[in-house]
Amino acid sequence: MKVLFMCTANSCRSILSEAQFNHLAPPGFQAVSAGSFPKGTVLPQSLSTLQQAGIAIDGLSSKGNEAFADNPPDIVITVCDKAAGEACPVYFGPAVKSHWGLADPSDAEGSAAHIQAAFDATLAIIERRCRAFFALPFAELDSAALKRELDAIGTL
Repeated sequence: MKVLFMCTANSCRSILSEAQFNHLAPPGFQAVSAGSFPKGTVLPQSLSTLQQAGIAIDGLSSKGNEAFADNPPDIVITVCDKAAGEACPVYFGPAVKSHWGLADPSDAEGSAAHIQAAFDATLAIIERRCRAFFALPFAELDSAALKRELDAIGTL
């Protein structure tokens, strides 16, 4: 099963989600990420946060969803923060879609420790949601039920 995590710039939240998902994924699951307006580079703080957590960063890059046109995902999860007035990207395809909003840790201000705490907290939320995802009884869920479960995970 292929999951696409999408946000605006594909430099922070979707990258953290892709890496954490793949770090925890059992065989048969794979995540990729994309942005509606990809920045073209991954934030260094995203990469260092992943490395500090023992999560591989090889192959992570900022890209648009056209990179997956020939291999569409089964599930698309947007991770933008609607509460911040940020427009979520739209993926036009048959995939099951859900929203797991995350505040952008790259917007954190203050000391280096405070900013790192924001990145760590975001990664912890992603981990909790990914673990809930992998606990789902996929064989028992049709598309509508899967969407309901995914939407519920987005509130964790």
